Amino acid sequence: MTDSSRVGSSDRNPTFRHAACDELLQAEEEACNSDDEVVAYDEGNVTVEDLLVNQQHLSGARLKEAKRKAKLIRAIALICTCSLSIGSHYANYILGPLKSRLQREIGTSHAQFGLLIAAYTLNSTWTPLVGGVLASRLGTTVTSIVATGIIFLGQLILLIGDIWGDVRLMVFGLFVFGIGLSPLSVVQETIIVRFFKSHGLGLSMALGLVAGKGASFIAASTSYPLTERFGQRAPFYVATSLAGLSFTVNLIYLASSKWLVDGAGAELEAPDIHDEAERRADVDISEAEALEKVAKKRYVDLRHVVKLGDAFWAYVTLNVLCGMIWTPFLHLAPNLIENRYGLSEDTAAKQASYLLVGPLVLYPLCGFLVDSIKRRTIVTDVLCCTSVLTCLAYVWLALPPASTKTPIPAIVSYALGHGMSPCVFYSPLTSPFPHLRNRSAFGHHRALEQTGSTLFQTVAAMQFLLNSFVVLNVAQFLSIVVLGYFQNRNPHMHRHHQELHGHPPSDDNHSLEPRPREASESEPLLQENDTQLRPRSSVLSLRDGVHARKAVQRGKIMMVLCVVLIASAWIMFLGTAWFKLRKSHGDGGH
Repeated sequence: MTDSSRVGSSDRNPTFRHAACDELLQAEEEACNSDDEVVAYDEGNVTVEDLLVNQQHLSGARLKEAKRKAKLIRAIALICTCSLSIGSHYANYILGPLKSRLQREIGTSHAQFGLLIAAYTLNSTWTPLVGGVLASRLGTTVTSIVATGIIFLGQLILLIGDIWGDVRLMVFGLFVFGIGLSPLSVVQETIIVRFFKSHGLGLSMALGLVAGKGASFIAASTSYPLTERFGQRAPFYVATSLAGLSFTVNLIYLASSKWLVDGAGAELEAPDIHDEAERRADVDISEAEALEKVAKKRYVDLRHVVKLGDAFWAYVTLNVLCGMIWTPFLHLAPNLIENRYGLSEDTAAKQASYLLVGPLVLYPLCGFLVDSIKRRTIVTDVLCCTSVLTCLAYVWLALPPASTKTPIPAIVSYALGHGMSPCVFYSPLTSPFPHLRNRSAFGHHRALEQTGSTLFQTVAAMQFLLNSFVVLNVAQFLSIVVLGYFQNRNPHMHRHHQELHGHPPSDDNHSLEPRPREASESEPLLQENDTQLRPRSSVLSLRDGVHARKAVQRGKIMMVLCVVLIASAWIMFLGTAWFKLRKSHGDGGH
């Protein structure tokens, strides 16, 4: 099929997928013929607005109506996407306020409760790595239905374990639950990026995070009152019902995904491009082969992680420390506050639930700040501020309760600190760190964050808990400073941040000149024998081929260390579980 026939066909039957794939083919052809390619972190995609504007026969009123329809469809897609994680977020935070009841009625010790929490984070040490791979090859729609189905199954097993009073079955249920948890997180953010990349992505991402944190806050604040009013298993029934609701909404999204993608002009994924290539194979085999080539570029390759550079590994180290001080504290806070300040279970659960209030207000604010402020250090500035606030909270709780009297100042400080940090830290397209645009990188740092959480949750002893939080928080602050150093040393991060949010990069002596080489979303920042960007200034001479190869070697060493860290988390969990749960079974749970 020639270009003219292709365009003519599109004009006569202007479907979004057809036009989008034509645009991809044209971009691929221009990339092959050009000597001045621009390094990109994802391929362009024609939007539904572009398609409508090109249809000259549409009147202004009809065009306006069509754009309004696209906005409505994107809103529907956002509601569906936010609903996917309501069940998992609610189920995540029902155990913390119930720790005392579980100790009293089932006989769980501190170590066994730590195993319960660690059980659902254990699989998250590796599932984010494959989550991006599955999403790129199977598509986010299929991957999401698998993830929500696994979460629903795990929650059912957890409910049965609670009914039978079997701690081992509850651990197994959370283990299954955790298999789907991180892939769903990866898929959910990828879906939001698909629909809102050019339509207020920062705010849309923040709203998605707020929906999850809202469910977590409701879980933390209602789990104990539910047991008082409707019986001890009420929170587990509610969590299972919400997990089933998320699975049902996912089925609806699965059935309507093609309509949503076409109506909103969402970014096409590799399976979409592959399907279009199969439809065109009977008409023009060369065109179909070109589309298959484009589709393969959108696959995730985990081997590229070793080439992402020193800043990425500093970021991964920071993730490990954040995993150790964030999630475990949220789960342990109700029981910790209850024991240190002599509060009732109900009062402690209510006060600890306020730890989750901050994100409901601060996530949208942080998304707006990162989108709007041009300063390159905005993310590390916010992270330093949040690190100080969480550290102050841990110090307050570590002080003798007789002198502090109340946990409220610590709760307020932590709510403000933790309420700002995850939004700017994890959002792949609202961050100035370009390696987060790579799905394999996103999965990698997610996996290491969960590894840190699992390690700390498994080995934490109550008597040393608060001192450990303080020490790890100080280490986290220092790692943020190191990350800021790498950010200041790499002007490309600032350049990328400006381009992403609509600000043209400045053309100064530190600008980076793209080298004539094809790039795609899944490509790393560094190559084996060269770098993707060649500096114009001698100040940036460290980015030549020799130093790039050294960076790759350091990346391989860090990858081995990460594998060892993940293996250590598994060995430690399985060894502790075998010892503690076997002992519990042998002595009747005491």
